[in-house]
Amino acid sequence: MQSNRNNSLEPVSISNWRWAYFLDETIKKFSTFEPSPYPIKNDFLFRESFFGSSSNPKKVILETWGLKTEKIRQARCACLQADEMTSVMNLVISPFNNYDLPFFGADFVTLPKGHLIALDLQPALKDDIVHTQYFLGKLKSIHANWQSKLPLGGDIPLEARKYFSPAFLWSRIPLGSEGDQLISEIIKPAFDDYLNFFFDLIVNAKRMSLERSSKVLNGQKKYMRYRAEKDPARGMLRAFFGNEWTEQYINNILFDLQ
Repeated sequence: MQSNRNNSLEPVSISNWRWAYFLDETIKKFSTFEPSPYPIKNDFLFRESFFGSSSNPKKVILETWGLKTEKIRQARCACLQADEMTSVMNLVISPFNNYDLPFFGADFVTLPKGHLIALDLQPALKDDIVHTQYFLGKLKSIHANWQSKLPLGGDIPLEARKYFSPAFLWSRIPLGSEGDQLISEIIKPAFDDYLNFFFDLIVNAKRMSLERSSKVLNGQKKYMRYRAEKDPARGMLRAFFGNEWTEQYINNILFDLQ
């Protein structure tokens, strides 16, 4: 199978991909911002492999969607489907550093033991009141509404906590009808609330001074380096696509501001 996509802005074409709703909603939100494709080489726009036994091989497909706008340096989504076993959406929206904006991050993963749900507006400068005071209060109220309706995801590693906001929505939900209902009734509207709020921030964002922009850039680079070094999908991607391709994908596409 080959993809007919010519650039990163064209819709992904993975059939029966579980998380399609969330990327579709993101694309709709960006449609009024005059987006252009984010430069991604063909080898990373589409990747196909097989795993399992030679008598019963199973297919894995990965497609990467991406764009840029006046205020957004890179919005990109890694979309993976491995047979019926694994389905992944890793979405990160990275603003230009001359706007005092957080990152938008959504990591939704289906594995044989359940769904992992992670959703946040992640500050580049978590301890900087100027960077956080204008959005954290509203975001905490959004988080409180939806997290109370979901099982908790478990402890967050101490090292990782400084890269998440206090409004980090984190859950592990079961497969089957119970999980499907939670995704439909809780995860979808929660995602919409986080996304709509983020786009309100984009609309209202004003350019900053060079000094302030430099400070935000340093914070963004630390965030990206951490995400690249600690990406939990690294082992899975290596198993599907090999070490060399995986390292290039993580460092040059997914978290390329280092």
